[in-house]
Amino acid sequence: MSDVFISYARSTSAQAQQVAEGLRALGYGVWRDDEIPAHRAYSDVIDERLRSAKAVVVVWSSDAARSQWVQSEADRARADEKLVQLTIDGAPLPMPFDRIQCADLAGWTGDFEAPGWRKVAASVADLTGGAGASKAMESTAPRKLSICVLPFANMSGEAEQEYFSDGISEDIITDLSKVGALFVVARNSAFQFKGKHVDLRQIARQLEVSHIMEGSVRKAGSRVRITAQLIDGATGGHTWAERWDRDLTDIFALQDEISQAIVAALKLRLLPEEKQAIERRGTANPDAYELYLMARRDYISGNRGDRRGLETTLRLCRRATEIDPAYARAWALLAAVQTILWFHHGATEEEDGRANADRALALDPALAEAHAVQARHLSEQGRPDEALARIEAALRLDPESYEVNEIAGLISFRQQRLEDAIRHYEKATALSEGDFGAPGMLLTGYTAVGDRQAAMRAAKTTLDRAEKALAQDQSNGTAMGFGVNALALLGEAERARDWIRRALLIDPDNLNMRYNFACAMSAQLRDTEAALDLLDPFFARTTGGFLEHSRIDPDLDDLRDDPRFQAMFANAEARVAAGEAGPAPPDA
Repeated sequence: MSDVFISYARSTSAQAQQVAEGLRALGYGVWRDDEIPAHRAYSDVIDERLRSAKAVVVVWSSDAARSQWVQSEADRARADEKLVQLTIDGAPLPMPFDRIQCADLAGWTGDFEAPGWRKVAASVADLTGGAGASKAMESTAPRKLSICVLPFANMSGEAEQEYFSDGISEDIITDLSKVGALFVVARNSAFQFKGKHVDLRQIARQLEVSHIMEGSVRKAGSRVRITAQLIDGATGGHTWAERWDRDLTDIFALQDEISQAIVAALKLRLLPEEKQAIERRGTANPDAYELYLMARRDYISGNRGDRRGLETTLRLCRRATEIDPAYARAWALLAAVQTILWFHHGATEEEDGRANADRALALDPALAEAHAVQARHLSEQGRPDEALARIEAALRLDPESYEVNEIAGLISFRQQRLEDAIRHYEKATALSEGDFGAPGMLLTGYTAVGDRQAAMRAAKTTLDRAEKALAQDQSNGTAMGFGVNALALLGEAERARDWIRRALLIDPDNLNMRYNFACAMSAQLRDTEAALDLLDPFFARTTGGFLEHSRIDPDLDDLRDDPRFQAMFANAEARVAAGEAGPAPPDA
């Protein structure tokens, strides 16, 4: 891996390249995000390179100072004590970076004797051990002790049990990540191999790890069987293997046992605080744990438009909190679902989620997902600066959370910070293999910034996931909505129109679906009248939160000067301002 990670805003790519070339000339291995391989997810590689770099050089500019992503990278580097700052335009730095030494490279032409450059070079040398250290790092040799935990195979014979095997895998990754002497590949990098038959040595070389862990889970009634193997990445041979047959009531002790067995097989010694961290669980009740896993599986599918599905998820969360009132993660997920029902579906019989987010934080003040829910509410209340501060706090607490990145993407999108929105939606897309909503938002974001190649890639991912969701449930209107947008961008106009015709017969009152159909008609197929016809019922019944989204959505920009659109939007604004819910759907 490289010695130095370069963080910068896209508008200063040329200056960042100049800094990278200067460091390479000194013998360092340098990495920028223009070197991401085609087969890897953007967010996966960023995270791995950021964590493995010995020094993180942040190229500050006025655009970088406004970039949530650059600030997040800088903050992680600061926390890891490997931050090197330079400015290329003298723009004020955001807090707390304005209190840290920053080299001035404004107008730098590549002169190695320039005072600003000498300051950068000295800091990088101090952090990396000096020039030439990169040569060993740039070899393909794996880190000394490093592991990729592949998603455990579901051997239960029921696809519905997938949530359980995935949950076990994620928990083991989380546990091992608490061991300071062990590098653990992030969940989204490991899960790219889910369901694939690949050579384990090839995975080890690709991810540059010394070991691979694989296993399987078979759950039947109140019993569970787990098998696990630790594989030497260089030889493909078994370092350790074990099988456990236990009652589900022992699932937490079993997870601890597996993690500690891996640590022992690698001849590591757990520090007391690491052992305590591994054994600290969100709940001690296996029934509450399983209900939470079921609810989260539904939530991370990205199906925000199906009220009935959300209400099912809500019931699962409620039951989990009834079984264990101290289960903070279940309270946070409950709050997230209530928030969607409140803002997207105009729910009046449910709480808006704020109280339960507060309850989650009272139980676990460091729970990133609960902070993210609060950020969503601040955003919806028209308090953008507070929302941004709260979501940044959530990202610092858990940059690997799907829930946090998905909400961060939405908040950035609403603030029209499209590059930041894109990065968060990229991360969310990588963190949930079934989510069609996040790649659907990427399609819009990349189209808006003029990156057609990336938009096409997002469209293909969206369509693939939407088709898989529809294979399980042909009435999934939200999947149809995002799928139509993808079809339209990919040039399959007739197929897109056919999906719309069928979907409106199946679920004519799904506002989320109608809205996405209108976006496809406007932004991709340029059919203004069809888009307005689809939006008419949407504006007649939409909530204030969804109305605000439509106010800034670039997919509707071509409609904004149309008198019919303006009249519909104005009527919706007046209705929402008067506190009217709008007419109920015919079957309500």
